[in-house]
Amino acid sequence: MDVERIYKEAEALLEGHFILSSGNHSNRYLQSAKVLEDPKRAALLANALAEMIQESGLHVDTVCAPALGGILAGYELARSLDVRSIFVERKDGGMELRRGFEIQKGEKVLICEDIITTGGSAMEAAKIIEELGAKVVAFASLANRGFCRREGIDITPKSECKLPSNIPFYALDDFTFEMFTPEECPLCKEGSTAIKPGSRNA
Repeated sequence: MDVERIYKEAEALLEGHFILSSGNHSNRYLQSAKVLEDPKRAALLANALAEMIQESGLHVDTVCAPALGGILAGYELARSLDVRSIFVERKDGGMELRRGFEIQKGEKVLICEDIITTGGSAMEAAKIIEELGAKVVAFASLANRGFCRREGIDITPKSECKLPSNIPFYALDDFTFEMFTPEECPLCKEGSTAIKPGSRNA
């Protein structure tokens, strides 16, 4: 599957001057919401990711996504795996499991995002799930920003990766973009103004 082509066709691989959630700047940006707005395209990607997970022999009871960005990807992956879908959401600066969702002790949970960069949000979600007595058995995302090593790809994870090395991480493709601190950004030095197109604009 040519995931980069799918993102480009959905106008979800943006080029310009962007502020990432880390605060760094980049000339490219992945906007997975544009990919997932088409249910057929969302199903295509989720089915490919589910097939990868099933072929590994991993057993999953539940898919949990961090809100907001991961909800659609998590729901579609849960549908394809034929398991339930839940999400954690941010409240007062921390992640919480709300809306009547419950976790059973020993439940095998996969944490799903649309995109994983360093895995910070995924780890926040995992911490909440494990505090409730479940077991996080894997992480997954449609796209991997190249900081963490996904299953099937023999690369050394970067120091910024927060995902544990003993839990598998599944993703469809790697997207490695140049990133710059605001002080060193060549686009800023050229007079360009960075924008923040993600879900954390506030």
